[in-house]
Amino acid sequence: MDRPTALTARHHIAIGGHGPEDVVADARGRVLTGVEDGRILRIDGLTEPLAARVETLADTGGRPLGLELLPDGGLLVCDAERGLLGVDLADGTVRVIADQVAGERLRFTSNVVALSDGSVYFTVSSRRYPLDQWLGDIVEHTGTGRLLRLAPGDEDPEVLLEGLQFANGLAASADESFLVVAETGAYRLTRYWLDGPRAGRTEPLAENLPGMPDNIWRAGPDGPVWVSLAGPRVPPLDLLHRAAPPVRRAAARAAVRAPYRPTGFIGALAVDDDGRTVHHMTRHRSRFRMVTSVCEAAGHLVLGSIWERGIALCEPPAAK
Repeated sequence: MDRPTALTARHHIAIGGHGPEDVVADARGRVLTGVEDGRILRIDGLTEPLAARVETLADTGGRPLGLELLPDGGLLVCDAERGLLGVDLADGTVRVIADQVAGERLRFTSNVVALSDGSVYFTVSSRRYPLDQWLGDIVEHTGTGRLLRLAPGDEDPEVLLEGLQFANGLAASADESFLVVAETGAYRLTRYWLDGPRAGRTEPLAENLPGMPDNIWRAGPDGPVWVSLAGPRVPPLDLLHRAAPPVRRAAARAAVRAPYRPTGFIGALAVDDDGRTVHHMTRHRSRFRMVTSVCEAAGHLVLGSIWERGIALCEPPAAK
């Protein structure tokens, strides 16, 4: 992997809410995000950051995480408490699309992508730990993450993949022949084939990443897949993952009780559909911490964070 370039926040935009976990950009260069109190926000005017405007579009009544804008102007929301939701951005109406699978209540839904055939795919990070105890799953290394599919016209999702290590961000390849799934706890991007002779199979797309991948985002088929790195590699954690399950469970119990504060590391990668790194950007002493999402909007690289009370705007990398 090439030597990383600097990821430096040039502007910070306060949004009046805590934890803009995912950020996505619309065709007009506006950014949508969800915050801890359930609101879906839209930030406009990024070309003049000091005069940016924030408006509330809806309230999910839960904890919104991953977002996906639809061609018809609607919004899909993975809500950690309520499941997969649909939001009408014109009037703020929120409806539940799926809140269970095979009779099990959906919780900790994480990220979602909609394909051109109307299929919707989404991830569940953990079946054992809720969002407020996410660190327990990372420490215990439960491998209870899932990839689910909701076919057009269906009301009940199906489970496509199980055993994922904290399944998180999700994006489609340029030709929609496969999905890219971020496995935060395994430092990897996994490819799940949708079409062709390998349909239904998985393989690594990019492994041994320099940090923990979180949400991933793609502007369109011509752009790369942007991967946020929520934290650095932690060698003691890697060693713990090789320990016996009772040891990991005991460590997880301690971890969820201990106060957590992220380091000053932030990072973002861009990869192509062959898993090659297009851009690699990091900073190790950032005041803006725990980058859980990244997108491009209005000439900026926009960072979201489940830790911060706003978003950060960075200089985009030079084209390669």
